[in-house]
Amino acid sequence: MNATHTPRIAIIGAGPGGLTCARILQRHGIDATVHDRDAGPDTRDQGGTLDLHADNGQSALREAGLLDEFFELARPEGQEMRQLDPSGATLFHHVPEEGERFKPEIDRGQLRDLLLASLEPGTVRWGRTLTHVTGPSDGPRQLRFADGTTVEADLVIGADGAWSKVRPAVSDAAPRYSGVSFLEAWFHDVDRRHPDIAELVGLGGAAAADGERGLFAQRNSGDHIRVYLIQRVPADWITAAGLAPTDTDGIRALLLDRYRDWSPRLRRLITDNDGHYVDRPIHALPVPHIWDHHPTVTLLGDAAHLMPPLGVGVNLALLDAADIARALVEHDSVDDAVRAYEDIMLPRSTETAKLLDGAADDLLSTELPDFASADGGH
Repeated sequence: MNATHTPRIAIIGAGPGGLTCARILQRHGIDATVHDRDAGPDTRDQGGTLDLHADNGQSALREAGLLDEFFELARPEGQEMRQLDPSGATLFHHVPEEGERFKPEIDRGQLRDLLLASLEPGTVRWGRTLTHVTGPSDGPRQLRFADGTTVEADLVIGADGAWSKVRPAVSDAAPRYSGVSFLEAWFHDVDRRHPDIAELVGLGGAAAADGERGLFAQRNSGDHIRVYLIQRVPADWITAAGLAPTDTDGIRALLLDRYRDWSPRLRRLITDNDGHYVDRPIHALPVPHIWDHHPTVTLLGDAAHLMPPLGVGVNLALLDAADIARALVEHDSVDDAVRAYEDIMLPRSTETAKLLDGAADDLLSTELPDFASADGGH
């Protein structure tokens, strides 16, 4: 980047992609400010566990200088995977080899904490809910926040996920419901309180499906398991059944009926959860999602290429983050850097999105996936 003009870089979203981008830029002496709508780093649960792949997510963390710290936190044993049928019979069981580190697991919260701790104090501005981006295409851009404040930037990087408020500055595209919905359930202190479920899931994950319904159970750190109940249903299936999202007993009764032909052992993954359920309808952006070049705004991660949760989302977000940061380091102008980044990112994301277009249905398939070599998961 040309030292005669230090661009004002604003990253929207303190998820893995946005934080990785800020970290790599700072390693090269380039300042960036991250704005996030959360009131603070502990405002909400960060979600389940992620598998970071050696050829993308891990390579981005290496560029961020954090790969060793990642391996200290990661769980290689989380690569274990079991495929079951609805009767509970094991169809496939992959146990990782000693020293296998191609895609170890790490909790989302642990990854976020690792990235936050690597940044200079004050990099992340909390409680900053972006409403929209204004200003001419060639800049400067104005970021307008819900509290009435405005920030000016020479480059806005939208790392703000599926419902990005930056995306409208470059694209009219909006996520569409895939027809498949997840219902998340939590199990805590599993080795003591839910030993049968802990044994069934193992140290990694367990999946089952019958073509219309499925489930995916996954071990998290701290003796927790998350289960995702997967159904082909309307997006409003809970309210259409006359239930509220907080009506745990009513939803449980509905699930017991829908999964009535499944084995009692698997049905415990549906009904023995600690606390409420969380409704997570699966959305995806149209394929391909491309846009005309804007010299002062770009996107990364789900903001750029929201896809079904099949193991590529966070890995692509980290790869995007490394690529835009590297482009900003290597080019003399923001415009050239954004163009170079999008020349790499857009074809890559389009190719992957085409492969996964409509693939949410695969989460319900009775065909046996190749867990030993496929991207698997979440």
